[in-house]
Amino acid sequence: MESVQAEWTFMTDLIKGIAAQFGECCEVVLHDLTRPYDSTIVAIEHGHVTGRKVGDPGTNLGLELLRGERVDGNKFNYVTQTKDGRLLRSTSIYMKDKEGRTIGALCINFDITSLMMAEKTLHGMTMTNLQTDVRESFVTSVGELLDALIQEAQEQVGKPVALMSKEDKVNMVRLLDRKGAFLIKKGGEKIGSYLNISKYTLYSYLEESKQELNKD
Repeated sequence: MESVQAEWTFMTDLIKGIAAQFGECCEVVLHDLTRPYDSTIVAIEHGHVTGRKVGDPGTNLGLELLRGERVDGNKFNYVTQTKDGRLLRSTSIYMKDKEGRTIGALCINFDITSLMMAEKTLHGMTMTNLQTDVRESFVTSVGELLDALIQEAQEQVGKPVALMSKEDKVNMVRLLDRKGAFLIKKGGEKIGSYLNISKYTLYSYLEESKQELNKD
């Protein structure tokens, strides 16, 4: 237990050091993934970058990793975007215990928006050379995260709920399951309400979607 506490203390000091080294544009976050997902952030520096604080949840990428949909684990130097459209260069490093279970994450999010504008001014380059290759939702509540996952899934289905067939709704349930939405507390309740289906129907669709995945 003392060893584990020492490790977390070191990680807390580490994120302070990284943030101090790279300045206010660099957010550094420590997640304890053994906690409920609605409050995984246990330490954060320069949280203004994504608008988060201690006690806020992780992002959709961490949720997908816990769900088992992402097996690549660590992800280095990828580009994502905040809710207000600023570009971030990010790195996510996951920590495991002796049994191989994911227990924590160290995440670095560097706001490169101003750098991109400076580059455009200096070199006449446009931002089309830099693609947002990962969609990551930075939120301050799991309710907000679930809303983002539902919106993304609906965009993939390509129809408003009122025009969805049963197959469309099964597909949307499948997409949300893959993204870990059902791991969020009362996630199923909100998804069922959004799709205007009963709890029984929702879990029937969920089971049907899993059977389809097994066929694949």
